[in-house]
Amino acid sequence: MIACFSLGTVDILPARNIPASSRPSFTSQDALIFLQRCATFKQMKQIHAKIIRNSLDQHQVVVAKLIRLCSSYGEPDYAASVFEQIDNPSTFAWNLLIRAYTVNNCSNRAILLFNLMICRGVCVDKFTFPFVMKSCLDCCSVEKAKEVYGFAVRTGFVGDVYLDNVLLDLYFKCGVLDDGLKLFDKMRFRTVFSWTTVISGLVLNGRIDAAQQLFDEMPDRNVVSWSAMIKGYAESETPEKAFELFAEMQYDGAKPNEYTLVGLLKACIKLESLKLGCWVHDFAIKNGFEISVFLGTALIDMYSKCGSLEYAKRVFEEMEVKNVATWNVMISSLGVHGHSQEALALFEEMEKMNVKPDAITFAGILNACLQTDNIEKVREYFNHMIEYHGIEPGFEHYVCLLDMYSRTTELYE
Repeated sequence: MIACFSLGTVDILPARNIPASSRPSFTSQDALIFLQRCATFKQMKQIHAKIIRNSLDQHQVVVAKLIRLCSSYGEPDYAASVFEQIDNPSTFAWNLLIRAYTVNNCSNRAILLFNLMICRGVCVDKFTFPFVMKSCLDCCSVEKAKEVYGFAVRTGFVGDVYLDNVLLDLYFKCGVLDDGLKLFDKMRFRTVFSWTTVISGLVLNGRIDAAQQLFDEMPDRNVVSWSAMIKGYAESETPEKAFELFAEMQYDGAKPNEYTLVGLLKACIKLESLKLGCWVHDFAIKNGFEISVFLGTALIDMYSKCGSLEYAKRVFEEMEVKNVATWNVMISSLGVHGHSQEALALFEEMEKMNVKPDAITFAGILNACLQTDNIEKVREYFNHMIEYHGIEPGFEHYVCLLDMYSRTTELYE
């Protein structure tokens, strides 16, 4: 169930020819200092080899640090090999490996490891369940989540508000609204996070009226709950209410954050209002908001969809930090506005900057190529996507190919 790899292939620190009696001792404290200073996975493996040679591979704190590092380097298999060498792993070690699998998108393995933990009679604690539940969410396995939650209740964790909140989040994200609402009604203790989770869940599932009713009943509102409601109205059939709610938010004395402003920008797109979009941008600047990747990308999208490519380009150029989503929005904006050559040139710049493109990038690029009627370029970028970047073509890419072939047929006719 858990991968176990031979340690014989581990790249170890070079041994020195020093007699065993005169060899300096390497303590658990030394190991922890080395691991703290570790900068790469290769270095970590060398330190691990030294830990084994000095018989520290059973030291619970050292092993815990090793498993954490493996997880941070995206190496859950190596974490499992470390875990397998422990004669009697503690609950803490089991929890760490479950967490390592969960955060590294190995959700099924996290659930299987939890099952093994229970079968072996290992004691669980309140830190065991949240990551197992998170794995259930990643798999959208509602029944398994109910089973895990039931086990938690039977083992004495009834009324644990953190665990209740995790299950609430799962129910709404998996679309099981009735179960989510029932759980919320039964909760002995509700935090602001509990209320916000339900409100966000109702918004996510298009139940904006029910969300508003709950929001009105909420004893203490925070910026997250306000932002969730603003986002909900922005994506509804009444986007103007996002601005009405924002006015209420300011009157209530709640300070908006960038998520609040991004919700307002979505409302601007729905309302097709460049004027309101400029107002939101101006509000952000006057109130000291940094134009972060998240906010900047939303501004580019809003300006483009509200008809001002010039403003979109200006925001893009002024942004100090950009991620792949930022480049994607700018490339697709140029293509939509008929600036196909600029879109292709920007993609070339993106690659020179060593920003790794994704499937969305190539959807924008292929569409830009089609606008230039350059069929060879479509083929070239399609192959470049697969062969150089290893991206599997999706529906939107094949649509571009079909469009290309239909145009080729027309040319021959």
